[in-house]
Amino acid sequence: MTIPINVVAVSGSATSGQSRTLALTRAIVDQLREHLSINVHVIELGELARPLGNALWRNELPDLVEHQLRRIEAADLLVVSSPVYRGSYPGLLKHLFDLVDMDALVDTPVLLAATGGSERHALVLEHQLRPLFGFFQSLTLPIGVYATEKDFDGTRITSAALQDRIALAGSRAAGLFADHAALPLRKIA
Repeated sequence: MTIPINVVAVSGSATSGQSRTLALTRAIVDQLREHLSINVHVIELGELARPLGNALWRNELPDLVEHQLRRIEAADLLVVSSPVYRGSYPGLLKHLFDLVDMDALVDTPVLLAATGGSERHALVLEHQLRPLFGFFQSLTLPIGVYATEKDFDGTRITSAALQDRIALAGSRAAGLFADHAALPLRKIA
């Protein structure tokens, strides 16, 4: 019997509803489903924006946000997608991860993705997101997925090159779990 892998996907767009970042996040998750038996929980930052932004400390969070933090901390695999604002990820996304227990993500694999207006921001994966998860001692996958406005028609992915990159990232992430039945998977608290 295959034990499903607990995948938590964080879409870091501060707006609620459809966005290119959410579309990219869902495409990556769909690709993971092609390779692995997974349970998926998608966190849309826009749905947490106001209650998250009103808390300075974790003990000030409402149950809704606390529940999402516990999901992140219990993930077997994190997918973190962010829009690029002024050359980096949004401050609210950083605030979310500021409230994650600093030891909770040690050795947790993280697949990084981002969306931006142009190719000029592609290094956000390497110079902004990867160091954030390095702090947590997470295992960021060597491959990341970056997409620009040209890769989409609205929120629909139209670029074959982006679809190929998503497929490659999904395949490589799945390789980490080739023998996942033997792994000690985390449980949601």
